[in-house]
Amino acid sequence: MKMRTRLLIAFLTFSILPIIFTGMLFSLNKLFILYRFDDFEPEVRSMVVQMMISGVFMLVFISAALTMWVYRSVVRPISKLQEAVRKIRDGNLDFTMDVEDDDEIGQLCQDFEEMRIRLKENAEEKIQSDMENKELISNISHDLKTPITAIKGYVEGIMDGVASSPEKLDKYIRTIYSKANDMDRLIDELTFYSKIDTNKIPYAFSKINVDGYFRDCAEEVGLDMESRNIEFGYFNYVNDDVTVIADAEQMKRVINNIIGNSVKYLDKERGMINIRIKDVGDFVQVEIEDNGRGIASKDLPYIFDRFYRTDSSRNSAQGGSGIGLSIVKKIVEDHGGRIWATSKEGMGTEMHFVLRKYQEVLQHEQDTDH
Repeated sequence: MKMRTRLLIAFLTFSILPIIFTGMLFSLNKLFILYRFDDFEPEVRSMVVQMMISGVFMLVFISAALTMWVYRSVVRPISKLQEAVRKIRDGNLDFTMDVEDDDEIGQLCQDFEEMRIRLKENAEEKIQSDMENKELISNISHDLKTPITAIKGYVEGIMDGVASSPEKLDKYIRTIYSKANDMDRLIDELTFYSKIDTNKIPYAFSKINVDGYFRDCAEEVGLDMESRNIEFGYFNYVNDDVTVIADAEQMKRVINNIIGNSVKYLDKERGMINIRIKDVGDFVQVEIEDNGRGIASKDLPYIFDRFYRTDSSRNSAQGGSGIGLSIVKKIVEDHGGRIWATSKEGMGTEMHFVLRKYQEVLQHEQDTDH
């Protein structure tokens, strides 16, 4: 029952009952004026007195009942609200506010409970975010320390004359350059991660020929794989004229992140990475396969989660901030695609992502009309 209805009933009851009781007294008084009270029979006098006493008790009882009714409807919920406000003021969000009525105050209590739930969720999200940021700083610090230590070691070797031959000096300098590139990649990854959180990724979408674009990416990756003594293959199964709308730079980041992740976990004497481009109806599917150590089935659903590591100790040794695949997922989804992985432990992993083909919709409709 709505609060306005309750208040109206209480108002009418408190207004009408006194009027009725006053009317009864007025009628009795008029009767007593016409006929002397002492002239009535004792039974009649007793009945009149009992009626008056009963009327008084009835009025008191109804008033008390209405007072309790209004109290339960107004005062008790407000007391619960005050108690809940004090708990939130003291930082306690682990409670539940029970809502008994469906009136205006009940709706207010329900809104307050929803606010408490939202505040609790926000507090938990903040705690989780703080933990993730601390983990990110720890991961980045660890991953930066590894190449810095190596660079310091090789520089000291050069300064101490350990690199006595031109060949050895060249090897030291190339290693230093490689480690500096690793540091640059980590810093770039961290910068990009901050853009993800603020939704400020600088996309520059354009129409891209699938075969030409991925072939160029494969040639660039192939040179790096050759220097690492990793067998690399590129296989295209789409027509030459198939195009997609994508950001060329960010899509290259996707390829590099996936392949970089594969390289870190190659555990065979002869590593292998293949890229396959397939036509799957309205989409182009890109598959990147490796013969690394694979991913356990229990970990597979979480590998695209931010900071998730299947094995913290081994992954830390290999390097990586734990955000590479989450960046990949973000970019692919912002392109209107989706990404997933299949893997078998000890045999390798396949990353799959799809991009929608570009279609000349307007031109197609004009051709249909003609």
